[in-house]
Amino acid sequence: MSSLPSLTSIVSRLRMRHLRLLIALHEHKTVQKAADAVALTQPGATKALNEIETMLGAQLFTRTNRGLETTGLGLCVVRYARLIYADLAHLREEMEGMLQGHGGRLSVGVIMGAVPLMTAALAQVRLRQPAIAIEVVEDTSARLLNMLGSGRLDVAVCRSRVNQSAHLYQSLDIHAEELGVIAHPRHRLAQSPTVALDDVADTRWIVYPANMPMRLLLEREFHEANLEFPRYPIETASAFTTITLLQNDPALVALMSVDAARPFCDAGMVAMLPLRMQSRSEPYELVMRKGASQSPATQIFVAQIAAAGNLHADAQTFLAA
Repeated sequence: MSSLPSLTSIVSRLRMRHLRLLIALHEHKTVQKAADAVALTQPGATKALNEIETMLGAQLFTRTNRGLETTGLGLCVVRYARLIYADLAHLREEMEGMLQGHGGRLSVGVIMGAVPLMTAALAQVRLRQPAIAIEVVEDTSARLLNMLGSGRLDVAVCRSRVNQSAHLYQSLDIHAEELGVIAHPRHRLAQSPTVALDDVADTRWIVYPANMPMRLLLEREFHEANLEFPRYPIETASAFTTITLLQNDPALVALMSVDAARPFCDAGMVAMLPLRMQSRSEPYELVMRKGASQSPATQIFVAQIAAAGNLHADAQTFLAA
């Protein structure tokens, strides 16, 4: 296996025109079309591709009878080329916004259960800074923390305890999450006055992926009730997928944040079963990377989240940390 060049070598030799060309080669599949797209001659594009592959010590494209095919390493390089381009676009967008007197850009990460709280806070941010560009990423806590760590998010509403490097982040507990079991409105237990866990022990469950907090909590509930955890569950962290699955199969049940489930219950799409979890979910937190810069929009967002939980003083300490 050939060794990759050092980061210093890549940074000193890689040019933006190289990144533009790689993206164009992947999209257009021929050197000529890619060259036209980035305003190069075909010999110039071929030379630049050779420079890139020599620089990285890897073949990024192979020639086939259908044109250029991107290799596995090439797909990796193209993905990061697009990320770099997107970051530059965001940089220009934020600078332009700041020059025009508004807050530029805000990137927020959120776990499913915190979406209602997050959207309410963003509404207030937009009232204060109407021209701001906002990016919302809904994902698992582990992935959001990785994005925070790499600088791709300004702030996240998630759980920092799932990450082994939690010391890299500053966090503020903001909401104790209540969990409930939801099902199709025509589920056999939807109209029951009470439901116990053993009533749904043999039911097909929709569960969070392994080692996620809500999955661990559900496993603990079954263990403490001396019940076997459901076999052959459907695993997903997506609220939309969960709701859609429930709507298409009245026999399924799922564990979900009550806050996240409430709009779907109010719309009659699902029903909340009268089953109370004995375990309490860990509160979710407002999380930022330690030492990260705070834009005016980030500060407004933090203040609005804190206001929802009557945590004004705590928010000031959090921002000053």
